[in-house]
Amino acid sequence: MDLLNTLVDKGLRRELPTREEALAVLATSDDELLDVVAAAGKVRRQWFGRRVKLNYLVNLKSGLCPEDCSYCSQRLGSKAEILKYTWLKPDDASKAAAAGVAGGAKRVCLVASGRGPTDKDVDRVSETISAIKEQNEGVEVCACLGLLSDGQAGRLREAGADAYNHNLNTSEATYGDICTTHDFSDRVSTVQQAQAAGMSACSGLIAGMGESDADLVDVVYALRELDPDSVPVNFLIPFEGTPLAKEWNLTPQRALRILAMVRFVCPDIEVRLAGGREVHLRSMQPLALHLVNSIFLGDYLTSEGQAGKDDLAMIEDAGFEVEGTDTTTLPEHRRQGCGEGACASEDAGEDAEEPAAVAAPSEDTRRDLVSVRRRGAGTELPPNA
Repeated sequence: MDLLNTLVDKGLRRELPTREEALAVLATSDDELLDVVAAAGKVRRQWFGRRVKLNYLVNLKSGLCPEDCSYCSQRLGSKAEILKYTWLKPDDASKAAAAGVAGGAKRVCLVASGRGPTDKDVDRVSETISAIKEQNEGVEVCACLGLLSDGQAGRLREAGADAYNHNLNTSEATYGDICTTHDFSDRVSTVQQAQAAGMSACSGLIAGMGESDADLVDVVYALRELDPDSVPVNFLIPFEGTPLAKEWNLTPQRALRILAMVRFVCPDIEVRLAGGREVHLRSMQPLALHLVNSIFLGDYLTSEGQAGKDDLAMIEDAGFEVEGTDTTTLPEHRRQGCGEGACASEDAGEDAEEPAAVAAPSEDTRRDLVSVRRRGAGTELPPNA
């Protein structure tokens, strides 16, 4: 396909595809899927070889969030029967993190529910970061605490946080459809605060909330403009008890096309396969490794993932290798910043017409694959790592 040849050439040059080209990737047929994966895989291997970075989530505070994000099992008014607990003590959080590091994780992601941290919360997380760094040499720590207030990003950086995660989730035009207690600009501002403080920015999206192809392209282009170092791609986990419980809009093929589109738009950025991969990709997860260069190991915040040993086996069986702490994830040009003439073109092209609607998934949805987390942080049971 001429489209795929063009996208590969642009990806190898770090040149931004046009919006029309990005939309065309999402509109490809199932018959063309393996060609799409192979093309995006060439771009992935150019910048990241066959390495897979492992990340491990530690949910520091679960549930009872005052925000009303429709997709979230921890939201205000959620009836999802998830674990609910207040802040883990630093030592307990460090022990949970150590399990992930022992399983091969290179980065530990510390997450807490809520609109954003108080100054006391920042102190508490700072202690946790120190404990993790003292006990796990070489590990990266990413904080994800919600919207940041003035000065908090700098304090987290001083405490040793390497990165800060705050996802854009969906397009600016449709953000109000999934959340009313804060807006898209609040999220952009927090990512920019993290960058200004010297932390690596981590910001991504959630697919499968009923958005259009144009919305998906819009949010990925917004992410590209923010220039984060890592882009997590989440697929909606339709928890019973949340407003989006009936939104089963994805097929494995659709999920792979979304990942390929993200790779073409973000060729040299860490693209992370995040929440929902087991639910929506299912047996096609190994194919996704040809598109992404990073995954979460084991469980997520409020849902269970596949066994950590199965994640490692999947990576090995697919011919990839776990990235070690002695390897820097990003290619050298991104670590040092763009030199003269080195940055990618920002020609976004003209808006294309909306592609034809995607066929709806089968009515026989796999609700049995949504499994609420009952082990690890906040429980007496060992974590999955």
